[in-house]
Amino acid sequence: GTGSNILSALQDLFWLLKSKAEKQLQIISVLQWVLTFLIMGIACTLILMYILCTDCWAIAALYLAWLVFDWNTPKKGGRRSQWVRNWAIWRYFRDYFPIRLVKTHNLLTTRNYIFGYHPHGIMGLGAFCNFSTEATGVSQKFPGIRPYLATLAGNFRMPILRDYLMSGGICPVNRDSIDYILSKNGNGNAIIIVVGGAAESLNCTPGKNSVTLKNRKGFVKLALRHGADLVPVYSFGENEVYKQVIFEEGSWGRWVQKKFQKHIGFAPCIFHGRGLFSSTTWGLLPYSKPITTVVGEPITIPKIDNPSQNDVDFYHSIYVHSLIKLFDKYKSKFGLPETEVLEVN
Repeated sequence: GTGSNILSALQDLFWLLKSKAEKQLQIISVLQWVLTFLIMGIACTLILMYILCTDCWAIAALYLAWLVFDWNTPKKGGRRSQWVRNWAIWRYFRDYFPIRLVKTHNLLTTRNYIFGYHPHGIMGLGAFCNFSTEATGVSQKFPGIRPYLATLAGNFRMPILRDYLMSGGICPVNRDSIDYILSKNGNGNAIIIVVGGAAESLNCTPGKNSVTLKNRKGFVKLALRHGADLVPVYSFGENEVYKQVIFEEGSWGRWVQKKFQKHIGFAPCIFHGRGLFSSTTWGLLPYSKPITTVVGEPITIPKIDNPSQNDVDFYHSIYVHSLIKLFDKYKSKFGLPETEVLEVN
């Protein structure tokens, strides 16, 4: 009896220690991505400049020479690595929240796609985990489809960071890059565009489901020019993982944010999550709230080399209707009341 009790106690202790270790690994995995998002580009640039001033300058010079040679690679589909996309760290990243990918329809490998991802949130954590890693099984759920998450082109001017992003299948969100993937990279490509961008990030806050979409029609025009089907995607919980100070329209804070957005491409947000060692303190770690990304039904888009404004407006209205329909169908399944309405700005 005593031996059995000791064995049971040891088993309980083992599972307790394993659970704590897994939680710490989850925190570390999310922290490294947050630091990558916020400071990796600037940090790598400064380190490279410092190395140029040391006895190891030749290493930095060789990398810079390679950078010049490789400059246009991000515009040509990048250089993804299945090894990086399958890192175990991304599974810990997924389980921290947790993040889940829901498939509602099959996608044909004979077509190309533009996914409109909503909402942006502070960092687009669901977009990254679902489409730039294999943690939620995107390749198994959509076999034969190659996802490319599009982000600010300025990130690909940063040394080291550009290579890290490309390894996950991330590309610049500019016309050259998207044109190349949709016209010179065969079929079965899916470009994920966070349509609301920086403007939408300024309004994200827990409990609010709103998207910046009314005047965002460039992605529809691109879809028409290439005959790429549009797919609405909504991520329930994306706005819940950080708390943000929202500046009112006309305030000095909103003026500064809009100036940054206009001239640099991103808007500085004042936000916080939880602390590194305690969920009751403030810090940079996101709150561990569930994020469920639902990929909707594809909208068949014809190929029109020079689409008119009427063409763009027509398919944009269909897209908006499909997104609202997707939100309404799944909102109650993921914790929202039936009375919740998606606000389209």
